[in-house]
Amino acid sequence: MSENFQVAYIPIGVPTYHLETAGQEFDKSAKLLNSLTDGVAVPKEMLLSIDLLDEFLDTIDPDLIVLQNITFANAAFASEVLNRFDCPILLWTLREPVIDGGRLRLNSLTGAYSAANAIRSFREEPFSYVFGGSDEEAVKAKIDAVIKAAKVKYAMKSLHLAAVGHTPQGFGFGRAMDAQMMSKFGVTLESIEARELIDVAKSYTDEEVQEFIDDAKGRMNGLDATPEKNVKDFARLYKSYKEYVDKNNIGALASRCWPDFFTAYGTPVCVVLGILNDLGVAASCEADTYGALSMYIGMQLTDSPVFFGDPVSMDEKENTITMWHCGTAACSLAREDNAEVGVHCNRKIGPTLEFGCKPNDKATIFRIGLDSKGNYRFFVAGGKILDKPKQFYGTSVVVETKGDAAQIVNDSILQGWEPHFVVCYGDIETELKALADMFNIECICM
Repeated sequence: MSENFQVAYIPIGVPTYHLETAGQEFDKSAKLLNSLTDGVAVPKEMLLSIDLLDEFLDTIDPDLIVLQNITFANAAFASEVLNRFDCPILLWTLREPVIDGGRLRLNSLTGAYSAANAIRSFREEPFSYVFGGSDEEAVKAKIDAVIKAAKVKYAMKSLHLAAVGHTPQGFGFGRAMDAQMMSKFGVTLESIEARELIDVAKSYTDEEVQEFIDDAKGRMNGLDATPEKNVKDFARLYKSYKEYVDKNNIGALASRCWPDFFTAYGTPVCVVLGILNDLGVAASCEADTYGALSMYIGMQLTDSPVFFGDPVSMDEKENTITMWHCGTAACSLAREDNAEVGVHCNRKIGPTLEFGCKPNDKATIFRIGLDSKGNYRFFVAGGKILDKPKQFYGTSVVVETKGDAAQIVNDSILQGWEPHFVVCYGDIETELKALADMFNIECICM
């Protein structure tokens, strides 16, 4: 994430309420925000007039606004903010501190209604909202999640996503247009033919790729059992992809795989994509650009590689869904650090990766997709990853879902979701919901 990301804390109100209480909440709120992220712009004092508000607004360039009714404030305050900035907003209502039959100390909640009414008049996209004090864990968790989502949105503006080759016949759901990717997500979509990277790979000598063979042997077991020609050709691909990624500042990549890398090159690209994921580059196969973007978001929010694959099995008794793919998962996801090398389940050519994924108490299944009318939507389902061995040739992960697994499968099929999903190591449902709101995208939670 860029160090230039800025959260602006904007505490609005009027001086006719209990200012001692308001001042205490001001200090506690600023302290909480500064504990959650760097780059928080905090005013020197509460913004209890339009003039004070304008003075502070002149000093900021926010990527997320935390608009807090420190006391009641009429809609003119929020309107002034909205007229200046077009970035995500988190509206924060403080809990009334004392109910004793006397005066209202803050009246923050009424102010929130005024602010929300103004926000909805200015904008079509939803905004985030939280109610409660800075010492409440639920409030802290919600604010933290919204900040993380805003950071991802900010980072996507500088993301370069590479489409390496075209999707195979019948896999058009993964294709994206560069103008759409830029206009909706701020992402730069670059395109290169798979044969270009193959041609570069073919140009390397054995000596030039030896370090890539050594690196791969440190990540996985059994590479020596792969025919020497395939090992060297894999290393050539690894070097070709890695140098392309580094030279062009690629943060996510969607690569064509079959049939070209089997028929025209003789060695699969699967392991290369797995290693790229371990190196922090979101890399999907079958040229699924929205899959790669989903992976990127999951990796940013969990600071961990994610699993990319197909739903291939469902067990009603265990309440599980198994995700699988031919052998492209990040080596670091393997159970007990046991990433084994194998051959492709259909083509019988290696190297590919063979393992079941390590367990985790919290997991999120995620996908950016398109509905039948071409509108973007998020798929989100929570659960946990079970400690299961490899389920089929290739790499697999078994997720016990929080919701009913059979219903999730039924509904996602009837809703026409794409057959590729991402499994993230962590509970990021709240962050994904906030991010969907920031992009004005429907979020379907199952």
